[in-house]
Amino acid sequence: MTLPQHIAIIPDGNRRWARGRGLLPWEGHREGMKRYREIGDAIFGRGIPYFTFWAASEDNLTKRTPAEVQVLATLFKEEVAYALESDRYEKEQIRFRIFGKGREILGDSDVGAKIDALEEKTRGYAAHHQTILFGYDGRREMLEAVGRLASALPERVDSDTLQSCLWTRDLPPVDFVIRTGGEPHWSSGFMMWHTANSQLYFTETFWPAFDEAELEKALAEYARRERRMGK
Repeated sequence: MTLPQHIAIIPDGNRRWARGRGLLPWEGHREGMKRYREIGDAIFGRGIPYFTFWAASEDNLTKRTPAEVQVLATLFKEEVAYALESDRYEKEQIRFRIFGKGREILGDSDVGAKIDALEEKTRGYAAHHQTILFGYDGRREMLEAVGRLASALPERVDSDTLQSCLWTRDLPPVDFVIRTGGEPHWSSGFMMWHTANSQLYFTETFWPAFDEAELEKALAEYARRERRMGK
């Protein structure tokens, strides 16, 4: 089976999954975080080196209710703390990175310090690359990149020059984007540079119900497709 080298996931449907079970919306987020770990393990276990996960958009952290934002923040902090303490990242040589405005929005110096420590701890690992987008907006990423270019005033601007100014500059192109939740659309300019030639996969399954069997279905669909890359 032909496998992608870089999978990005937009995990939609947490709140709808919870409502369908008579639960509070943030219970869907809690269940969704469990899927994040399970699917990450499954992706790396299949030999796919890059996994990028959109944990929260900038709007998620600034426009939702304070109670829901607090749950998102708590889950994020718990995941960073788990990753920092776990020996899994060393054993599997996983480089862990976080991009977005989450730490600034939360204004939590402790979590910021833990993020820095985690990224430094895993900086030299190269077998696997696990990236969380938290407080992420692709339009803001691109605007900041253009701002850096304008400040630097390079003699020549090409694709490499622009990419070097992105938050996600060290990541390779995304081969396969999976969006769960049954509403096929794009959001906030999601990784607009890296998804220029991506294969897109939309599923009705809500993210908390997206298990390894669903991942296998998605990967089988990817393998059936022919990537012409403009040819």
